[in-house]
Amino acid sequence: MEIRRIGRYTWRYVWAALAVGGIVLLLAFSYDAVRDSKGSFMVLLQNVVLAAITYYLLFFLVLLVLRFGILILYSFMDHLESLYKVRGRDTVRYREDSSLPMVSLVVPAYNEGPVIQAAMRALLALDYPNYEILVVDDGSTDDTYEKAMTVARETIGVEVRVITKRNGGKADALNTGMALARGEFVLNMDGDTKLSPNTLRACIQHFENPKVGAVAGNVKVINRENMWTNIQALEYVEGLAMARKAQSFGRVVNIIPGPLGMFRKSVLQQVGGYDRDTFAEDCDLTLKLLMRGWHIEYEPAAIAWVETPSSLLDLLKQRYRWTRGILQATKKHSHVLWQPRKAGINCYILWYMLFEGVMWPFSNLLGNLFFVFVGLQYGLATLLFYWWLQLTVLDVVAAAYCVVIEEEEPSLIFYAIMFRLFYINIIDVSKVFATIEEWRGQAMTWGKLEREGKL
Repeated sequence: MEIRRIGRYTWRYVWAALAVGGIVLLLAFSYDAVRDSKGSFMVLLQNVVLAAITYYLLFFLVLLVLRFGILILYSFMDHLESLYKVRGRDTVRYREDSSLPMVSLVVPAYNEGPVIQAAMRALLALDYPNYEILVVDDGSTDDTYEKAMTVARETIGVEVRVITKRNGGKADALNTGMALARGEFVLNMDGDTKLSPNTLRACIQHFENPKVGAVAGNVKVINRENMWTNIQALEYVEGLAMARKAQSFGRVVNIIPGPLGMFRKSVLQQVGGYDRDTFAEDCDLTLKLLMRGWHIEYEPAAIAWVETPSSLLDLLKQRYRWTRGILQATKKHSHVLWQPRKAGINCYILWYMLFEGVMWPFSNLLGNLFFVFVGLQYGLATLLFYWWLQLTVLDVVAAAYCVVIEEEEPSLIFYAIMFRLFYINIIDVSKVFATIEEWRGQAMTWGKLEREGKL
């Protein structure tokens, strides 16, 4: 069994090396063409507007290279740290079963009928001796409550409570769960989430450090059934294996994902729980914890399997809501942007979030439109290809690294090409519209996605 595992791990390295090698070779062969065309490119510098955009895009490309390099470096350092168990803990409180504290699992559910039973049965299989399950039905109009009660009545050995209330939104449901939770620690999750059996044991160890207020879990896509969901699977792997792990090295994870986050109950109460004035309550709560000085770590072994949008329209609705929600949460704490000495690392966290949420999508679209224009106007169509190729190199290198670190399927690496070719452009259009409409203060609704029952 161990030999087979080593073989699979080695095969991931081989695929990753081939993918990176191939894209680098393509870049090298393209260099000669760029060098030969250097004179014709000078036309871009003869126009003030074109020159300004050219230099801006070069600056943006440098920022991207620095971002990828820094994230890979720090995520690898976090990987090594977790590999060798160097966490600087002075105590070993949570090693024996008898010492494990009670954990309350809060499951907010609104019209989760197709998936709620699978999610609850996965919770009953958790490898942990001391926990309770609290399902909060937020005024569902389907059979969510009845299905949850069916599982609760069948359960032996684990306390399961199902609470129903008038619809008040996800934040209100989570706060209700926090108020009713009996555990010293609270694990908040989504109603369409399936947790890995080791989740509680993996997360609880982080709280041996009294400075840690919360732990963010690893989120993976379970319905990898078409091009859209497979690209999202890669997106999740990259976002967590690279960005979250890098942030975790500094104990400053900036978003605790809705599908899996464990908190000290006292910390949740200290910050007043979840606010209802944003569409990204998880991001808002995370920022509140960071502003209070609490450390937030990431646990890659605690996995939440989620159902992602399988159609383009549902995907765009989700990303539109995420973008506006993150901008709303960032705006609430915008005073920190101009106080680097007082706010410390939190100032840079907010600037980083604005870079990813605003500057990146606008710059991507600007670059594509710019190179299409100069290609048609000046016959420099090859520039669009070189721009795309440089960004694709970064994507493939990041994908290969993350697939190896996460021990994921090597086939995900090749979705990085489709990610750059069209996926990210579509998502960026949604983000740009969301940013503009948020700036204009246009009203929006939650836009809940329909579940397909793929858990």
